[in-house]
Amino acid sequence: MALDQSFVGRTYPPTDPYEVGREKIREFAEAVGDTHPAYIDPEAAKALGHSDVIAPPTFVFSITFKAAGQVVRDPQLGLDYSRVVHGDQKFAYRRPVRAGDRLTVTSTIEAIKSMAGNDIVDIRGEVHDEAGEHVVTAWTKLVARAAEEG
Repeated sequence: MALDQSFVGRTYPPTDPYEVGREKIREFAEAVGDTHPAYIDPEAAKALGHSDVIAPPTFVFSITFKAAGQVVRDPQLGLDYSRVVHGDQKFAYRRPVRAGDRLTVTSTIEAIKSMAGNDIVDIRGEVHDEAGEHVVTAWTKLVARAAEEG
């Protein structure tokens, strides 16, 4: 059954703040195999004009995907998460994520489509720091695969 188009434009409340730590950034950088010095060495980051270590570009996926859970768990939307696969991801940065940032995410459903029985949901996550400064926008595409016949 296709998802309700009236959910397009629905915005969910901001998440609680997530405090970005140096160790989390280092662990993430190591996990993705990106050893840029600005991700692990405060002095290297400062030499590049940053106040502290910065996070690799895909780091915010961990908090924006968690925030998208508000959409996924919305019982009124009726998305069958047991059939969901991650379809796509994009980021548009205003500035890098830095150690010490306290970030919140506000999720909005941008589009709902149905193709070949699959439900496709596009979610935009707006990430702001505690001063209200826009840091990054993340777009996540989720695909709920069609139920198999028979």
